[in-house]
Amino acid sequence: MVQVETSQLTAECNAWRDTLRKYRDEFTQHKLTLLQAAGRPLSKEQLQQVEHLQNQFHIQLINIHDLKHSIKVQCRIMDYDLRENAGNLREETYAKHEILFGQYQNLDATLEEVRWEFERFLRT
Repeated sequence: MVQVETSQLTAECNAWRDTLRKYRDEFTQHKLTLLQAAGRPLSKEQLQQVEHLQNQFHIQLINIHDLKHSIKVQCRIMDYDLRENAGNLREETYAKHEILFGQYQNLDATLEEVRWEFERFLRT
């Protein structure tokens, strides 16, 4: 594998982490907005939606943290591989990168769904 490809992998990891940081900030703000919205009179169905969204924000913030950490570890592994293997990555490192990409895509889809649920709730 050539150096350009490994720098591309590092750039991808950095882009994923940046996006996850933005989601973390957004969902932290959404938790506060939800708390304010919960202060108004709500129907039983709306209260259930508030509880559901609170749980989702909590769970997804944990998921964001965990994936961000895994990506950070992957970057360190890539750096180590490059130093120890004459500028080459091990096949396991490439495989882990692909796994992380799949996890990132799945989490991104889930976060978009939660975002949509929250926006729908705010419109009610």
